[in-house]
Amino acid sequence: MAISKELLEILACPKCKGEIYLNDAGDGLICDACKLLYPIKDDIPIMLIDEAVKIA
Repeated sequence: MAISKELLEILACPKCKGEIYLNDAGDGLICDACKLLYPIKDDIPIMLIDEAVKIA
């Protein structure tokens, strides 16, 4: 089960409150402003800054 479009529309980056989007693999949410990837585990987005992965 994927994340619904409605949920994606209301989610925001917890660090900058900016827009996030689903990555191509569908296993994380990306914030371009912060260069962070928030993982999705068991169809639940882990929106904790400490759990986010830095991306280039």
